[in-house]
Amino acid sequence: MSVEELIVYGKSKVTSTHAKMLLADILNVNPLELLTILDKQVEKEKIELYKKELEALQNNKPIQYVIGHVNFYGNPFFVTEDVLIPRFETEELVEKVLEYSKQFMKENLSILDLGCGSGIIGLTLKQKLPNSIVTMVDISEKALEITRKNALNLGLDVKVIKSDWFKDIPLQTYDIIVSNPPYIRTNEEIDPLVSKNEPALALYGGVDGLDCYRSILKDIKKYSSNNTLIAFEIGYLQKELLTEIVEKVFPSREIIVKKDLQGRNRMLFVLPKFV
Repeated sequence: MSVEELIVYGKSKVTSTHAKMLLADILNVNPLELLTILDKQVEKEKIELYKKELEALQNNKPIQYVIGHVNFYGNPFFVTEDVLIPRFETEELVEKVLEYSKQFMKENLSILDLGCGSGIIGLTLKQKLPNSIVTMVDISEKALEITRKNALNLGLDVKVIKSDWFKDIPLQTYDIIVSNPPYIRTNEEIDPLVSKNEPALALYGGVDGLDCYRSILKDIKKYSSNNTLIAFEIGYLQKELLTEIVEKVFPSREIIVKKDLQGRNRMLFVLPKFV
């Protein structure tokens, strides 16, 4: 079959965009390049893989898991069903952390990424701040395998620790502690595509969605100083309650919540004293 015939076949099974994305990924070209190779004949093995992936999409498997990777902050990251699919809001969190990092009076920042999943936050910070010392932490060994794979693929040297939040992290203070923990409420209704495919361990944060923040905040003062930047991604309805919880831990620190590009409260920061 030709590329053109496969596109037509794919469009009969899934959306045109997804059909082209799958085929382009299999052929290792940009989707726009497909138009320049419409007459190209495709090998039987690739045709079978294409049909198999189309079937997976028809069975409501997210396309990111089907193709096995996703772009985050301009870099390709491997993803599997053992880690969350990166969202644009997390790119915004990384962007804000990078902005705040410019106010530190040193380059070799120590950074802790709690609940790192596929490693998108910590690895992106390491790439943008190459002199930093980044520690990646997750309770899931399968997630850490993906982090290691992504670190190797990007050529980045980071520390990887399996730990339930701070439990097995050697005691030290960090310049930046960042986390995108599970924050969906136990009974919250979410897109079935998410709830049926992405790991529950990385999604749900208890009855009010804040259990993981409480666990982190319980020990965070031992790993931070007055000059530590603390950055959380949060649920868009969690500003008030989470701010109250954080204020009890850091009563003398400035706590601010930033909105994402859609105008929703999605990032909470405990600012260093020097800011």
